[in-house]
Order: sequence, then C-alpha cells, then structure tokens
Amino acid sequence: MIHQGCGGGRSRGQGRDARGFLAAGSAEGRGRQAPSSGRVAAVWRRICWRGGARMGSCWLPRAPGSLRGLRRLALGSPASRGKGYQLPHTDLIATADEHMDEERYYQLYPGHIPTSPLQKALLAAGSAFMALYNPYRHDMVAVLGETTGSLALQSLRDRMKHDPEGYQILQERPRIRLSTLDVSGLRGLPDGTFGREYVRFLDDNRVSPDTRMPAKFVDDEELAYVIQRYREVHDLMHTLLSMPTNMLGEVAVKWFEAVQTGLPMCILGAVFGPVRLNARKLQILTTKLIPWAVRSGRNASCVLNFYYENRWEQTVESLREEIGILPPPTI
Repeated sequence: MIHQGCGGGRSRGQGRDARGFLAAGSAEGRGRQAPSSGRVAAVWRRICWRGGARMGSCWLPRAPGSLRGLRRLALGSPASRGKGYQLPHTDLIATADEHMDEERYYQLYPGHIPTSPLQKALLAAGSAFMALYNPYRHDMVAVLGETTGSLALQSLRDRMKHDPEGYQILQERPRIRLSTLDVSGLRGLPDGTFGREYVRFLDDNRVSPDTRMPAKFVDDEELAYVIQRYREVHDLMHTLLSMPTNMLGEVAVKWFEAVQTGLPMCILGAVFGPVRLNARKLQILTTKLIPWAVRSGRNASCVLNFYYENRWEQTVESLREEIGILPPPTI
C-alpha cells in the first residue's frame, strides 16, 4: 500500500498496480512464471510517477530538520504504521544523509553561532584587520581566536586530558567570574598570596573577569570550553608574570601565551603588537621581555592544567616555581 505522503493521495488504480507488482515478486520467489521485465518496469514507473516520485529515486518530501522529524518520517504516519507500510531503503538513507548534513549547523551549546568554513574565513580576515587596527578591540581578538584556533585548541584539550588536574578541569568545568569568586575573602588574604595579588591586579587595572566574551564560533562544545578557560585565566597570567595591562605588558604576555598555546591569535598579537611601541619600550621588549617570555613559555607546564581556584592561598612565588615560570625581569 502506498504512503499518502508520497504523492498526496492514492487511487484504486495505484493499489491494483502495487498489488500486481508485489505479486510478481512473490510469484518469482515461488518459482512461478513472473510477468515480463518490461511489464514490471512499466508498473513501477506508474507507481512512482503517480505517487509524485521521480523515476529511479522515488523521492519523499524533505525530512524536517530534527531527529523527531526524521523518526516520524522513518516510521510513517500512525495510519500507515498500522497497515504495515515500509519506507524504501534508499529513501531512508538519503533522508538520513541530508539530516546529518543539516545537523552540522545546529547550535551545539548556548550562544553557539554555527558557521560554514567560508564564513569562518571571512570572520577571521575581518577580525584580524580590526584587531591589528585597534588591539583593544577584545571582541575582534576573541573572534579571531575562535575562527583560527581549531588545531591549537585540539592540542590543548589533549594535553589537558593527559594531565590529572587538567582532566579534572575538563570534567568539572569551573568558571572564573565575579559570581564564582569570593572577592572579599580574597582581599582578606595575606599580601603575596595568589588570590590577594589577583584581586589587587583587578583593582589596580580596573578590569573584571566578567568582561571575557563567551565562545560563539567554535564548532565543538568541549573545545569551546577550552578557549573559554584560556580567556578566563588570561588575567591570572598577568598576575603570575607581573605584567600590567598596557601595550608593553600585553605584548609580553602574548609572547608567553603564543609559546604555551600555539593559538594563531596569540602569535599574531606577539608579532604585530610591538609596532605601536615607541623606541624605548621596543628596546625593553626585545632585549628583556621577549627572551624571558619565550624561555618561560618553553619551560612552564601547560598553564591550563592548573586548578587555580584551589590555589588562592598559595604564594605567587611558589606557584610560579611549580608551573615553571621564570622570575620576571626588573624594568
């Protein structure tokens, strides 16, 4: 019996044609004389064309863009399910393939904006131009990091998975925000502790962890958290490296992060950031800060493998030594 959705209706002639075609197949299976191949082909053409199908593929309407729609299409309507109807096997495969193609562009996590490779390339080019024109456009820097950092993020995730503390972070997914920080408690810690110096850095530079943009263009939910974690520990790196948020300090931190993470965005900032520095600051950067930042980045363990929320009471000096960060130069 032909599904009503295959052509919007079914006539008695169609029913007879279908029964004749099926009877031909069963007769052949029992060894009886089956109709000629020409007659069978003619019957099949009438079924397909009258059912609204193209010859050779017998298409069905496009599947709805959801798993529920695909399931409904695969099972048929309630009426057809009770009458023993089955979808043609080739149609089900084609519909499933279409669904898988569409699912690549579904929202994978809250705030995710699905984009094609071409769209990512355009976003990367535009954000790179704006980030170079104005390095303080943190939104453009964030877009650049997400659209160009897929391979580097995968490498960072693998490094986290192979480290006990990093793996715990991936499982628990802590966030560094004002809503998760006990700011007054951190201010009450002794001078020199990591938590006290971090809050001091926030106060002195008038910055907040809540200004870090959430991930939008990373097409993997776990990698989206990795880049989010990187953004939220960026200010912690400023604290551990004793670098301010001016251009000189930002470029020094970018050199450290470029060696540590391999993110193209960090490499771009490290290479092109110094063009805005004057001659005196450029000399300090090239003779002192860059050599120290590169050595520290190579010597240090992966900075994403440390559960900083559990180390507020640890001194900055001991945490630097544990991570492998060399003492910052005197400027």
